[in-house]
Amino acid sequence: MRATAFFLGLVLLFSSPAFSQGRAPRKIRVGVPSISVGNIVIFVAKEARLFEKHGLEAEVILVQGSGIASNAMMSGNLDIAPVATPTVINADLSGSDLVILAHTMPSVVHALMVRPEIRRPEELKGKRIAVSSPGSLTDFLVRHIMKKKGFNPDRYVTLTQISGDSERLAALIQGTVDGAALSYPAYARAQKFGFSMLWDSAKEINYPWMEVVTRRATIQRDHDMVLNYMKAHLEGIALFKRDREFGKRVIKKTLKLDDDELVSQSYELFARSFLPVPYPNIRGMSTSFEYVAQTRPEVWSHKPEEYADPSFVEELEKSGFIKRLYERP
Repeated sequence: MRATAFFLGLVLLFSSPAFSQGRAPRKIRVGVPSISVGNIVIFVAKEARLFEKHGLEAEVILVQGSGIASNAMMSGNLDIAPVATPTVINADLSGSDLVILAHTMPSVVHALMVRPEIRRPEELKGKRIAVSSPGSLTDFLVRHIMKKKGFNPDRYVTLTQISGDSERLAALIQGTVDGAALSYPAYARAQKFGFSMLWDSAKEINYPWMEVVTRRATIQRDHDMVLNYMKAHLEGIALFKRDREFGKRVIKKTLKLDDDELVSQSYELFARSFLPVPYPNIRGMSTSFEYVAQTRPEVWSHKPEEYADPSFVEELEKSGFIKRLYERP
């Protein structure tokens, strides 16, 4: 009986909140390929201490683009990052083991902004359109949507390479191009300058966006760490969607935005777009296959399911974890 009492005492001690809170949090390195509203959930989770809530000590590391983020993960310098779907596929075709756990947005937030006198796609003929580089996402989106509308982009327009959003917007303002492929909030700034949105890419193409990506080796080595990250990330989405003022404060702080109107617009757009139950968008990934096939035609011998693992979102949905995030207190 003494032994039994001693054992029960240990069980109570080790399962008590005091003991759980005393355990050292698991360190994790989270990559961020750009400071943008698309990546704001990571900063929401950091600001609200959601990582700590789920037993993690997260170091958020800024890297320049998905390519560098994927290389950093493969070299062991990052654990999780929002790597773009085509980058994941390209890396895995080269022998990596990256895997997509979630697509947190249903489509890319992107637009083609043009001079106000251009009102229809037909009026793009002979015009200069700024994209970042051949084979880039902006280049792919412009080409794909133009083809969808019945135009050959190589014959119909001149695609001009200009690296970043701010540089493409400057070229549009200066008149050196007639249109520019821009992400958010650059296209909102273009609207303030009087330019028109010829098309909203999110409405034209099923291109899942804002991934949560890790390595299969990381899942095998530390499944609980990945699951706890997903808990923090999904709770961050819920908090952002529920708490407008908190979400706006994080946007303003993270992006260093002084324009309150732009901050509000950013919040409304992304709070509406973030998915509460963000399964990997297998169907939409076929669009990424078209993108990858421009340089890696062998991708067509594979299936989108090979690059995704929906089990974490599935577990959190079936357990009721996600539902509880949206229940009123």
